[in-house]
Amino acid sequence: MFSLFFFLLTATSSSENYCQTGSYCINLIKGEITAETGLCVVLPCSFTTKADFSVKEFIWFKCNSATKEKCDKPEVAKLIFNSSNNENIEPEFKRRVSLLEPDVSKKNCSIIINHLRESDSGSYQLRVNGNRNGNTDELPSMYLPAMFCTYRPVEILNQQINFQKPTVTVPPLIEGHQTTLTCIAPGLCSGSRHSSTLTFNTSAEHHNTEVTCKVNFNGSKTTEETVTLNVICEYSFIIFALL
Repeated sequence: MFSLFFFLLTATSSSENYCQTGSYCINLIKGEITAETGLCVVLPCSFTTKADFSVKEFIWFKCNSATKEKCDKPEVAKLIFNSSNNENIEPEFKRRVSLLEPDVSKKNCSIIINHLRESDSGSYQLRVNGNRNGNTDELPSMYLPAMFCTYRPVEILNQQINFQKPTVTVPPLIEGHQTTLTCIAPGLCSGSRHSSTLTFNTSAEHHNTEVTCKVNFNGSKTTEETVTLNVICEYSFIIFALL
């Protein structure tokens, strides 16, 4: 048995474009996002702007309550992420939030929240600061010097669920030949697949042997998959010819 360690999980839904003016649109997830405590979640987000708008930074807030209004003030929201300065981030979110794409010029404002807690449930808003024609854009919000979006409540479940099992790939096993088993963990929270391999020389003794791939998630949660090996034995055949 071999173990594969990682701490990733995400739930996804369909997306929808929201345009506050003709040249400024943001693509958000449509509907609720559900995740589990101890794991992580991706809040997908991308946008388009006028050609003369140069992105400077993304700022994410967690609203104190569900709202369609801006929640970028300390009395109504918590600052959870700033792509250019994380000094004033709420202590409970420090080192837990990061961009899916670090290059802000690519206009991918998606974030990953790690080590989820029940208190992370709620609505989130985004602000995009930038320059227009080389000048800091400080126009009223209706002209989008900062763009805001509100996610419907993120429900963080504090309960054990049946995780998707890992995928174990077993090639044809022939006695006396070297083989490699591959285990791919479920989940794509960070956008990359996590895998582990087990290489060994196959023998007849491995026939009907069970091999288990076990994935350990954060929070002492696990999922596993077991396969039974089927080894093909090689035989020497002697052909007698009658003359």
